[in-house]
Amino acid sequence: MDFNTSLRRAIKTGTVILGQNETKESIESKKAQLIVVAENCPKEFVEYLSGKEQVKAHTFPGSSVQLGRACGKPFMVSALAVVEAGESDILSLSR
Repeated sequence: MDFNTSLRRAIKTGTVILGQNETKESIESKKAQLIVVAENCPKEFVEYLSGKEQVKAHTFPGSSVQLGRACGKPFMVSALAVVEAGESDILSLSR
């Protein structure tokens, strides 16, 4: 599975939430199925995630700039939540 292809397909055909605050809200409301964080995601957010055993998480092997590019966005993305995968196989990922 190519992560970038799976992520773009999820963004195009499913529901993906970008940003730490929105991702946190989706975890609290139990909508998030998978969380993806960049390697340089702030330590506080990563620690918050470590206490959330019920949500699958994946660490993207790159910076928030690279994760933003993988999403097809011209800005940094340090965290995102996959709510609905659509036609993507991205939910097969885990930490």
